[in-house]
Amino acid sequence: MGKDKNPRRVADNEAMAKLRMLKTSPQKLNLLAQLIRGKKVEKALSDLTFSKKRIALDVKKCLQSAIANAENNHGLDVDTLVVTEAWVGKNLVMKRGRPRARGRFGKIQKPFSELTIKVRQVEETV
Repeated sequence: MGKDKNPRRVADNEAMAKLRMLKTSPQKLNLLAQLIRGKKVEKALSDLTFSKKRIALDVKKCLQSAIANAENNHGLDVDTLVVTEAWVGKNLVMKRGRPRARGRFGKIQKPFSELTIKVRQVEETV
């Protein structure tokens, strides 16, 4: 008399990974999400490896986590995986400030964001 098993949030041929509290703005992170969206995973990994953006290492780590989830948790073939979705969301914004001239206060906002990557196994066409 236990609880029923939760239904999967993704299809049977999909796996996902989510990375929270990334110290970058969602606008900057979305540039890298657009870079890997729709590509095969090995091509996406090589693009992230040679990217000059600082946050590319964290995005690569999230993609590797999604690949590992697909292989270990769902039994999918790594060679046929494609990044189907990669989306960015807002997280908290730390508010800081700096004293300015004539008694004013300059607002400094330090945004955080989160990244979700979904990979899908596709059959290769001959």
